[in-house]
Amino acid sequence: MGRAFEYRKARKMKRWGNMARVFTRIGREVTIAVKAGGPDPENNARLRLLIQTARTENMPKENIERAIKKATDKDQKDYKEMVYEGYAPHGIAILVETATDNPTRTVANIRSYFTKYNGSLGTTGMLDFLFERKCSFKVEMVDGLDLEELELELIDFGVEEIFAEEENFMIFAEFTNFGPIQKFLEEKKMNILSFNFERIPNDTKSLTPEQLVDVEKLIEKIDDDDDVTNVFHNIKASE
Repeated sequence: MGRAFEYRKARKMKRWGNMARVFTRIGREVTIAVKAGGPDPENNARLRLLIQTARTENMPKENIERAIKKATDKDQKDYKEMVYEGYAPHGIAILVETATDNPTRTVANIRSYFTKYNGSLGTTGMLDFLFERKCSFKVEMVDGLDLEELELELIDFGVEEIFAEEENFMIFAEFTNFGPIQKFLEEKKMNILSFNFERIPNDTKSLTPEQLVDVEKLIEKIDDDDDVTNVFHNIKASE
């Protein structure tokens, strides 16, 4: 298996907290998608997938509809997608994605977390050399599907890895190919369960159990912030 498979293993740390926070974050992503591409899922590919992701996360239908309607309100706040980069203890790189209506508040909070847990917040772009941006899809497995044949079909779409995961399969590709891959899967009538834009490290670092505890404290504190949508790191997956 390749880097994406190892990355999935390393990402077994808790990503989102309780269900209410999951719904809040999906709601913000819906707002961003609607403002960018309109409220009609048929004409808004990202919104269409967010609705499916919300269903996979058991978000009630009325919550989804309310989020879409709220996003079309002219008084609705605009959320900006901001990225923050820094280092945790023991030299672990941390990249934080946020969706915020108040960047001043958000950056102050993120900086305070790094400081409290012996890390350091850096400058935008400082970790570009370490993380590659990818798109990923979790797709329901189809009886008789040959993943190697599917991977060959998707080579022209920039797909880099396909592998089975429980009763589903994962696709990783360059993030710029998100739209064509989504269209391909939908035309093949495959059930896309969820999607993400990922940051996969080019190089990972091993930690002792004691060091891992130090870094997890920072990651969990950042992840608990309501403005945070993703936290990426370069911790090597345990064997």
